[in-house]
Amino acid sequence: MTLDSTPLFTFERVSPQTSGYLRIVRASAWYDLIVTAGFATPWTYVLVHRALSSLGTFPPVDSIQTLYANLMGSVVIVWALLRLFRTLPLHGLYDGIARVLFASWQTYALAHGAPKVLALFLVVEISFGVVQLLPWSVGGVRARERTQPGRPSVR
Repeated sequence: MTLDSTPLFTFERVSPQTSGYLRIVRASAWYDLIVTAGFATPWTYVLVHRALSSLGTFPPVDSIQTLYANLMGSVVIVWALLRLFRTLPLHGLYDGIARVLFASWQTYALAHGAPKVLALFLVVEISFGVVQLLPWSVGGVRARERTQPGRPSVR
């Protein structure tokens, strides 16, 4: 029995080419839109900062922090809208890569004293990253096996 033939791991149904994978890409876009919308403007960021400050120690709001929060919020909103209105498998791959980067910086921040509430967001980043990247990884292994039949299987 191989990993991909067990009932728990049915990668055939969630490959980058299936509608199930596109639903995952859209779900991650909705999550991003909901979580980052408040970061997109200085006025909404103040409200988000106030709410997050009630959960842990946050530095006071300043103009540079607000600028970076607004830039991040704006870019993530545009990226989320692209994934919602023009959903492509390749967007899931790129989003998965971006989530690896975001998770790396969130881990770095947590290791350097960031509020522990960030760990909740880290779990979501890692989860969406894995479910969006894993089908590409498994598909790539299968494609190489099909194009190189004489080579031993990696399973």
